[in-house]
Amino acid sequence: MEGRKENFNSTSASILTLGIGWFPETPGGLERYIYELTHRLAANQDQIELCGVGLPDNELYLPMKLTNLAEPDQALWQRLGSIRHKFKKTRISKPDAINLHFALYSFPILDLLPKGVPITFNFHGPWASESQQETVSNQLNVFIKRQLIEQSTYNRCDRFIVLSKAFGNILHQQYQIPWAKIHIIPGGVNIDWFQANLSPQAAREKLGWPENRRILFTSRRLVQRVGIDKLLQALAIIKPQVPDIWLAIAGRGHLQATLQQQVQELGLEDNVKFLGFLPETQLPLAYQAAELTVMPSQSFEGFGLAVVESLACGTPVLCTPIGGMPEIISPFSPDLITDSTEAIAIAEKLAQILLGKLSIPSRQACREYAVNNFDWQQITQKVRQVLLN
Repeated sequence: MEGRKENFNSTSASILTLGIGWFPETPGGLERYIYELTHRLAANQDQIELCGVGLPDNELYLPMKLTNLAEPDQALWQRLGSIRHKFKKTRISKPDAINLHFALYSFPILDLLPKGVPITFNFHGPWASESQQETVSNQLNVFIKRQLIEQSTYNRCDRFIVLSKAFGNILHQQYQIPWAKIHIIPGGVNIDWFQANLSPQAAREKLGWPENRRILFTSRRLVQRVGIDKLLQALAIIKPQVPDIWLAIAGRGHLQATLQQQVQELGLEDNVKFLGFLPETQLPLAYQAAELTVMPSQSFEGFGLAVVESLACGTPVLCTPIGGMPEIISPFSPDLITDSTEAIAIAEKLAQILLGKLSIPSRQACREYAVNNFDWQQITQKVRQVLLN
């Protein structure tokens, strides 16, 4: 498996992809997904054009064509106008397939897409519902996002890819997309980057982390839906039983100050470390340095990329029963799914694991499960078949 070949189809195709930003300059699960997918397709000798916002100038070493349609610091109306103008201006040839990833940036160019070319939309989440949960949005704003932008975009597409059955259900129920058009293909992990090649002690030493603590790790955008507040409450519950527990939180977001205040109120100053943005080079180290990765999501977790990244690094994952995460964990280690999203349920599982009352998979078992089921090479084959079907 580790010595696989990249070339999985002798007939190359021309695929037009519309993404968002450029990974890793714009960190995020969606950006990483598009980056990995387009690079794998290009490695198969497919001709890939990636359009997006804030993309770098075309560089000679890149295996694909980049078309920057707008700048991220532009006002929204200017950004959308620029996307339409530059997309129309740069059209030269007709691709074999079109792959869209974000309704807001797809909407301005729908009528410019060439006729007769299959359009596949990768549904990464209900944009209107997610933004409504994270910000104060009036009903008109939500209606515009869901009906005028999302629904109009989806109505123009021929088929859809979702990363989990959970998000397939949302796409079917909220947007009336028939199941016949929906393909469930999980996300992938770069198994050459996320490896289990260091001992926890060696990884901790490289990161400057404590050597003799029970270390938990989570990599999350610090917003309401990811449940860091619940994880902090759970830590406070189990601290009397496991006083040496230490949680490293990677990520940024508008809730950071609120969460730091919560840490003080719970008396966890010696038990929690906010790492801020963690460079890509340090992420595999962080997973390997931890005894357990925790994903305490409360809603809208369509896949949970950090779950498979951690497993590829040999570190088990405890998750809440939300979205696509149980679909990853259930076939492997169902005991690592909490009974609910509440802090007490997270605390109960953490206590069982840290006190040795619940056995967790070995590093080797975690790694093998990730390699066998979520290697990007396998995932890319499946996605490509849908795009060109």
